[in-house]
Amino acid sequence: MSEDVHTLRSGGLTARILAHGAELCSLRDAQGIELIWQAGPAWPRHAPLLFPIVGRLKNDELRHQGRAYPMTQHGFARDLAFRWIERAEASCSLVLSDSAATRAHYPFAFRLAVTYCLQDANLNVALEVANPGEAMLPASIGAHPAFNWPLLPGAAKDGYRLMFSDDEPAPIRRLKGGLLRASPESSPIDGKTLALSERLFDDDAVILDQPVSRSVRYAAGKGPALEISWDGFRQLGIWSKPGGAPFLCIEPWRGFASPLDFDGEFSDKPGVMHIAPGASEVLKCRIGVR
Repeated sequence: MSEDVHTLRSGGLTARILAHGAELCSLRDAQGIELIWQAGPAWPRHAPLLFPIVGRLKNDELRHQGRAYPMTQHGFARDLAFRWIERAEASCSLVLSDSAATRAHYPFAFRLAVTYCLQDANLNVALEVANPGEAMLPASIGAHPAFNWPLLPGAAKDGYRLMFSDDEPAPIRRLKGGLLRASPESSPIDGKTLALSERLFDDDAVILDQPVSRSVRYAAGKGPALEISWDGFRQLGIWSKPGGAPFLCIEPWRGFASPLDFDGEFSDKPGVMHIAPGASEVLKCRIGVR
């Protein structure tokens, strides 16, 4: 059994999980079709976990009690080795805890546990952020899975749609230099439907900061379809690399990039969770293969 990767099998699905970043690096359906982007030259990741921030902080600095700590986009969890705590045929769990290295960037005690479980035609993911310390824990967390676009090799990219569970009438948010622009923009979503095209991402990610839906279906007229659902997350990012790339990221978030005009304490940043000492927050998402 490799210490670096664990393979899950159940119900015709196969998933592979890396210890590095606790990252999902492969999900294949019963026909053997790979659904996860394989970290090609266009973008070197598969499905990184975003912690303890989502997006960027102004000047790439986390401010706490008047001190500035260096913190790069999306945080450090995606670049650290997690420890296996359970490995079974259809499930696995990993954990990352604070250390001297993390406290140089994020001066808080934390425990981040990640559990993957294949059940029927679903991959269930649970993220638990616990506060073992004596002070309030401010944190954000997000999933960033990149799915192949198209899912069916050779299919037309512009044949794909996102179908939300509910109408999404609210304006969207966009980024400038990785930070959240002050003014919202008109939504490209028509009722429940977002038509996908490479031009949609000319201005970077599409951010729903107040989505009504708790699930979205990613599909074309033929081939595999995916249903991504979430619980506990409050925002949703949709992204592909500007200029065109063969992947689409559908990202449930709890938190978002700093607003352009925000330069305060991290604990006061919009979108941040506040976890009391001894408490924890559990967030869940599901990738259903249809």
